[in-house]
Amino acid sequence: MISIDPQLNSERDNYKLMIGSIIPRPIAFVTTQSEEGVLNGAPFSYFSIVSANPPMISLGIQRNQGEMKDTARNIYHKHEFVVHIVDEENLQKVNETAATLPPEVSEIALAKLTPVSSKKIAVPGIVESKIRMECKLVKAIQLGEEKTNTDFIIGEIVQFHIDDSIYHNGKIDAKGLNAISRLAGSDYATIGEIIITLERPK
Repeated sequence: MISIDPQLNSERDNYKLMIGSIIPRPIAFVTTQSEEGVLNGAPFSYFSIVSANPPMISLGIQRNQGEMKDTARNIYHKHEFVVHIVDEENLQKVNETAATLPPEVSEIALAKLTPVSSKKIAVPGIVESKIRMECKLVKAIQLGEEKTNTDFIIGEIVQFHIDDSIYHNGKIDAKGLNAISRLAGSDYATIGEIIITLERPK
């Protein structure tokens, strides 16, 4: 077995080890709104559940050479955002929004995604998603020793929107959702045909 000290690695080398090891990762497609009213959208795979009571999620938004991304800047400004689950049907358009664009250009318009009004926050979501979650900012933590390189965002879900075709008796149909996960490089994965079910020990 190879043993590697991350302190002796470059940032890029550590990045490659992490995204190749921590798989599959769920993808959050996040919509935010700028001070000028531009609706931005971007996918993030540094994304997870934080708590169920209250329902909270987290996003790790990497900075580009110390420069804050539009998503983080907009969340700091408005304290609101919408998280969508990426699935096989919307992956192609979501991938288009990963292009590097100036803040005044809307990735939503570029990818021809359809905005939809939220119920409890001002930031719109998009129609092309079977699940979207309206979120309010709970805490934003700037991470980095010498300079900030990551904005760690914790948001509380204040409203769920779920396609009725995948919602049954309070549960989500995983195969119906057909969520896409992130691997390394340009690779993605579907949930696949095999689902392993194991009862939790008493």
